[in-house]
Amino acid sequence: MSQLQGILTRLKSLQDQAKETEQAQRFFEVEGVKKCQVTYFNKTETFELEVFNDKSKSSKFQFDNIDMIAIEIFDLLSA
Repeated sequence: MSQLQGILTRLKSLQDQAKETEQAQRFFEVEGVKKCQVTYFNKTETFELEVFNDKSKSSKFQFDNIDMIAIEIFDLLSA
């Protein structure tokens, strides 16, 4: 299974988890270092991607498409 497929699987699992709790969060990391956090909001059916930077504040981005956020996460983890 490719890394991108694994990311998509985790995002779909996040959506399923949010059906019970209205929102769910998951971290993505590389070698034990957290690169980002994804929150899925069931009510609005949107994802929020929080990117952790080494020296500056974190940045947040909104997505309503699972494929687009998966590509962003893939790029972050590959950098």
